[in-house]
This record gives sequence, structure tokens and C-alpha cells, in this order.
Amino acid sequence: MTNTLPTTDIRPARWLHRLCVLAVCLVWPLIWVGGLVTTYDAGMAVPDWPATYGYNLFLYPYKTWLLGPFDLFIEHGHRLLGAVVGFVAIGIVIAAFAKEPRRWVRWFCVGLLVMVIAQGLLGGMRVVLGDRTLAMVHGCFGPAFFAVCVVAAVVTSDFWWRRNDSTTMGLPKIGRGILAVGFCLIGLSYLQLVLGAQLRHVQPTTRPGIFAMIIMLHVMTAFILWAATGGAWLRLRRCGDLTLSRPAAGLVGLVAVQIALGIGTWVVNYGWPSILEWVPGSADFLIRAKGFADSIIVTAHVATGSLILAVSAMLTARLGRERSRRRNESPSDDSAITKQPELAVSSDSVPATVTS
Repeated sequence: MTNTLPTTDIRPARWLHRLCVLAVCLVWPLIWVGGLVTTYDAGMAVPDWPATYGYNLFLYPYKTWLLGPFDLFIEHGHRLLGAVVGFVAIGIVIAAFAKEPRRWVRWFCVGLLVMVIAQGLLGGMRVVLGDRTLAMVHGCFGPAFFAVCVVAAVVTSDFWWRRNDSTTMGLPKIGRGILAVGFCLIGLSYLQLVLGAQLRHVQPTTRPGIFAMIIMLHVMTAFILWAATGGAWLRLRRCGDLTLSRPAAGLVGLVAVQIALGIGTWVVNYGWPSILEWVPGSADFLIRAKGFADSIIVTAHVATGSLILAVSAMLTARLGRERSRRRNESPSDDSAITKQPELAVSSDSVPATVTS
């Protein structure tokens, strides 16, 4: 499918899109580092906030940070990377109001900045108050912010501005059903994250029965999500657009990897389950507290869950845009091809003199 931009004076804000992509590329590593902070119980390695042992965040001695204890390294690094993401979010808002012609996109970018500020405050209050519940909320809010960054990258990309041409005419319409499946993928993947956060930040007062129930819900939701991704891929594999079918296929693989990482997380935390005792080496397996390889498995499980949510959000945003674009087609009309550029512009891009 050809990526052709509308032939008008309205053009995508290139720097806005690049900054959104940069935010996506920074937030996922930030989630990895945040996951390591929880895995190593390093959330209180720096007991004050927003300062770091009395120093300004950016003036803390780098040798003490780099050569100090590992929990200090990842906690202070988490704060530094979060601050960089905040600066990028400010740049996104500036670029949006400077170059972006769509009013709703500008305010969407403002919402992105508000989210990163709220996430920073949640992390700070978790340190100041020492509250595990705030740590859980902080862990659930981060993936949501990651998904919003991905959607921002989609709505500012060439894909969103692409118009129909002769190569796209006659492709099957995208109905409400598949769009609803996309929203279900978002809901299921986020529910998985919330259930997983409750397991990672389990309260000392949690009863064993409640803990077991959360585990069962977590496992059941994982396989329901896997089935839903398979159904979405079957619906989209012949849609005629690789920008839709490939992410759907990727989601099937990601959920499969996530289930495998979930089994690995259980093994390194609680030992081999009875149903896997037939696996060679299971009898000699020994649980090691905070082993590096084990912590990578646990953190990868967390980060992959966030990636599944982000890809689901990207796919749903693209589905909504492509559905709107294909509904504007009129294949039976001989002049449809010549009229289509105007439809593509008017459906989403209003001249700046109207929107400003």
C-alpha cells in the first residue's frame, strides 16, 4: 500500500512525530529499569525526593552513582531517565502548538505531558510515604503512559495522513466488530498488567486464598488474551494492509512469549509447579534470591506486558483511522479517485485558520 500524503498546504509536523517516536524509544527502557527497581526492592535505595541524598538530581556525583551499590545505580538511573522523558514531553507540546494543525492532537500532547508529570509525582510520593500501594499504582500507570506515547506516534505519522489511491480501492471494509476486538485487546492486556502488579506488590496482609484467586485470574486472562489476538490476526490477515496484519501477527507471538516468561517468573520465584516436574533438571532447581538471570526473566515479563498493551493500542488506533478512510471510498463512482484526496484531508485535517 502506498503512503501518499495529501496534495495541500497542510503537512504533517515532522519534528512532532520524531519527538513522539523518541518518547516511545525512551519509555520502554524506562519500564525495564523500573521493573528492575521493583525486582531488586530498590525503590527506597534513595530515601529522599526530588533530591538524591541532598543533591540536585542532575548534580549527584556520577562516580558515586556508577560505582556504588547496584540498587542505587538502578534507582537513580530510573529517576534520571524519567526526567529525560519529561523534557521530551515538554518538547512534544512545544512542537505540537508550533506546527500541528489539528487542535485535538495538540491537546492530546498536553495530556501526554500531564501523564508524565503525574507519573513522576506518584513515584516521588511512593518514596516519601513508603507506600506499597502507591508503588503498585505507579507500576500500572507507566504502561498506560507508554501506550499513549505510541498512539501519539501513530496520529502524527505518515500513516495517519495517507490518502487513498488507485491501489487501495476495492479493499474490504473494516467493520465495528474488528475495531471492538482492538479495544478488547487493550482492556485485556491492561487487566493483565493490573493483576500482575497486585502479585508483584502483594500486601503482607493478603490472605492465601485471595493470592491464589489473583493468580488464577492472571493465568486465565493470559490465555483469553492469546485467543483474542489469534482472532484479530485471522480477521486482519487478508485486509490488504500490512500495517494492520503484521502488528496483529506480532501480538500473537508476543503473548506466547509473555506466557513463557510468566512460567519462568513463577519458577524463579516459587519453584517448579507440580505439572512441570517432568522437565529435565526440575528436581535439582534451586531458588536464588535476586539472581541476575532470574531478575532479567521477571523484569522481561513485566516489560513484555507493557509492550503488548502498546502494540494493542497502536493496532486499534490504526484500525480506527483505516476504517474511517475506507468508509470514505466510493468505488462505484468513476470520480472517486480524484475526490479521495479531498476526503482524506477533510476527514481529519482542518486548515489552521479554522482550528487555531
